[in-house]
Amino acid sequence: MPELLHDLLVQQAAVRPDAIAVSQGPLSLSYAALEEQVRAVAQGLLKLGLSGSERVAVYLPKRLETVSALFSIARAGGVFVPINPLLKADQVAYILSHCSVRVLLTSHDRLLALEPALESCHDLRSVVLVDAPEDVTLRQTHRDCLSWSELTAEKAVLPTVRRIDKDMAAILYTSGSTGKPKGVVLSHRNLLSGAASVAQYLGNHSQDSLLAVLPLSFDAGFSQLSTAFSVGARVVLMEYLLARDVLNQVVLEGITGMTAVPTLWIQLAAMEWPEEAQSRLRYVANTGGAMPGAVVAGLRRVLPRTQVFLMYGLTEAFRSTYLPPAELDRRPDSIGKAVPNAEVLVVREDGSLCAVGEPGELVHRGATVALGYWNDPQSTGLRFRPAPNQPAGLPLPELAVWSGDTVRMDEDGFLYFVGRRDDMIKSSGYRISPTEVEEVLYASGLVDEAVALGVPHPLLGQAVVTVVKPGQETLDTAELVGYCRRRLPGFMVPVRVVCRTSLPRNPNGKFDRRQLLDELRQMFANSSV
Repeated sequence: MPELLHDLLVQQAAVRPDAIAVSQGPLSLSYAALEEQVRAVAQGLLKLGLSGSERVAVYLPKRLETVSALFSIARAGGVFVPINPLLKADQVAYILSHCSVRVLLTSHDRLLALEPALESCHDLRSVVLVDAPEDVTLRQTHRDCLSWSELTAEKAVLPTVRRIDKDMAAILYTSGSTGKPKGVVLSHRNLLSGAASVAQYLGNHSQDSLLAVLPLSFDAGFSQLSTAFSVGARVVLMEYLLARDVLNQVVLEGITGMTAVPTLWIQLAAMEWPEEAQSRLRYVANTGGAMPGAVVAGLRRVLPRTQVFLMYGLTEAFRSTYLPPAELDRRPDSIGKAVPNAEVLVVREDGSLCAVGEPGELVHRGATVALGYWNDPQSTGLRFRPAPNQPAGLPLPELAVWSGDTVRMDEDGFLYFVGRRDDMIKSSGYRISPTEVEEVLYASGLVDEAVALGVPHPLLGQAVVTVVKPGQETLDTAELVGYCRRRLPGFMVPVRVVCRTSLPRNPNGKFDRRQLLDELRQMFANSSV
């Protein structure tokens, strides 16, 4: 059994060296070739002086070098920090600075866009460009910049740092309710346990071809790699613009399994799937938000021989529950039961277990519970707390993830989502901090007061709508949205701006988000947001 993340590739290269591990368009790497490249990149990172547990960021779209980089960082004893390629320069710089990234792997055009924002990243000492010209080595004032070929040219075998399965392997940044994103720290054990759990209930095997459409900075996106590599399957990397492109890729590559978010499934469920796709696609899985019942029905109509898995999870615990396809007709609204090697409890505020049908907080315990939030002990203490119902004599209590989500359990142990306890917005599979949106609105200088809210939307799950008090007598909302578009990735940009002369406040003097949300729901009840 592999103990460290990169052992997955070592294991598969030994038993099926010529099998394809990863493909991107016409390019592919076998398990042997991928393992060789991972070893070369790891040696290059060690030559740069990477020490154990130092952070290395990867700011790239899905490509072969991205996969090699992530696993090579783990092999060198470092901690990989995959950054969503949709994020803007200031957001990327915050992540680089927050976790003291030492090395950044990116592309030439992305570096040019980042350069002005990197002045605050004082710990960054090296940049590797996957597409730098072979004969050019760029030198910056405070860091070296070298090409991918220069990084992988190291031939000497340098000693790697001793690691164990409880050591850090990755930091995945996810939006938090207080504004700035939080870095969820994951161990080798977390990632391997998650891969084994998912492969078990999805029935993955070495003949599978999985389509990776989610960002690799998502836990579910990276899971496409780790799950496939755990069983010797193939991963097909894809960046897409249109849902039709995804369907075409499923046919072209003979895809047998695919995980995506509701916004994509909504579009794919409305398309007619050719016979060759229907016959090969063994399962589809949903993550990143609730799947509307009509969409599930649509998928089952166009893919009658394909199993549909509905899943619930959070980055802090990876995957918590799944609903077996056989239960779809009996429990269409359920988020299922706990995934293998996990226990999911429904808990009252005093820590006692809820009765059947009684709403309570979802608490997850098991091998995928993360190590906490990087450099944020206060938030870690709120989210990672002792698991309930532990033996009184246990000297070191086990920590569980207290999700902040309210659920209820039926008499058969199936769970049902009730609601969230915080103000996070869930749109297109992304968790969006309203505070982060509001900070940009204030920075525009165009508003005096601002509140960002998530309003129900048939395609997005929730749409970002902002209620503002203009800073002047009139407000050009197009100008405000344009400012947001320059400072925020597309999924965070407000779809509507509602102007008011004043914003309501609760007895504590804070903006009354509940009243505003109720007003917006009524406002858009009979029309599109």
